[in-house]
Amino acid sequence: MEYQNKRGGRVKLHPIVSPISEFEHIEKRDALYAMELALSLEKLTNEKLLNLHSVATENNDTHLADFVESKYLEEQVEAIKKISDYITQLRMVGKSHGVIHNHNQNQRYILNQNQR
Repeated sequence: MEYQNKRGGRVKLHPIVSPISEFEHIEKRDALYAMELALSLEKLTNEKLLNLHSVATENNDTHLADFVESKYLEEQVEAIKKISDYITQLRMVGKSHGVIHNHNQNQRYILNQNQR
């Protein structure tokens, strides 16, 4: 919002409706499934950011291109790598151990993200 305001734009916020939970299905309650969903979301976000960067470059908007690159793209690559590593670990330990192990890893990841 701060960036949009600097550029003279208007921020218009709309309510967000809560989606139906994926975890209402027993077969989808394991940590591996959750991490695979998270990885898909991170990859989709990265793709959209790359598209935005491309549009900015095509329109000679170097300020926006630099903003996307410096603020978001590096972070996305790190997040994709970290979640991919979690998925690898979960596949090695199997479903029975994955939830507790991954919960501890996620707590550390969340704490690190909040400290930035």
